[in-house]
Amino acid sequence: MERERKRIETKTSRTAEFTCMYRAASYVETRECYKGDDTIAYILVPGFIKLILRFPRICHLYHRFLGPKGIYEYVVARTNYIDAVFKDVLEKGFGQIVIFGAGFDSRAQRFDHLNRSTRIFELDAPITQEEKLEAFKEKNIMIPENLVYVPINFNRERLPEKLTEAGFEEGRKSLFLLEGVTMYLSHAAIESTFGYIRNVSGRGSLIVFDYIYAGVLRQEHRYYGERNTVRTVLKAGEGWSFALEEGEIEDFLGTYGFSIKDHSSAQELEERYFKNREGEIVGRINATHSLATAAKE
Repeated sequence: MERERKRIETKTSRTAEFTCMYRAASYVETRECYKGDDTIAYILVPGFIKLILRFPRICHLYHRFLGPKGIYEYVVARTNYIDAVFKDVLEKGFGQIVIFGAGFDSRAQRFDHLNRSTRIFELDAPITQEEKLEAFKEKNIMIPENLVYVPINFNRERLPEKLTEAGFEEGRKSLFLLEGVTMYLSHAAIESTFGYIRNVSGRGSLIVFDYIYAGVLRQEHRYYGERNTVRTVLKAGEGWSFALEEGEIEDFLGTYGFSIKDHSSAQELEERYFKNREGEIVGRINATHSLATAAKE
């Protein structure tokens, strides 16, 4: 883990860069179910990536034969899933949104027109966050007044102090978003983070996150796309360390005072986001992950 931690502390997160690239690819899609609306991701990717994206066949071949199987589809589905929760929370007037490991996320910008008074906090490793801010400045992407950037090393710095200093208010109804985060944290960091959320969240608060199955860490090779996905993550120097057993999610969340509102496996995400007008599933999703939404009891 020490080598992996140093990677994220000294260089921009590769997984954040890949997520941005996948969202940009989705933005230029013409295929049914694959089309996304993250125009900012497309603006942010380098020129040579934009050039490649002009040739859909090359992209499709990469996703099918070179990239981890089903990860592109997973990112498309996960983005749609979390976008829906994010917009709903803004429309309902939640007091705060906290985005852990924000990477190159642009929801604060894309959905600013829905935001009446919700304060948004983006937490991430300092290097990745600095790279993002420089890119936003270079591309003239606006920073909403109610958006606060909070640099933090999740495994080494204390979350309560960082968020309190940034202006986070305890006890308010809030959304806590951990997209592509839990699997990279140590068990101690998971306990600290979820324990903190339990202690400071108001009743009715929501937490949205994805996680990997423990069988993936044990390399049981039971899940679609598992082999290439694990290999790619390790090559990026950001290996996974936390996972949950199948069927463990409710007990895990109950420990922190949250109850499940929605729990979606790869198959359920396919049904929701990759079923075309004829009722056919047109994209297969990497099955190493699941998505969960839970509410504070």
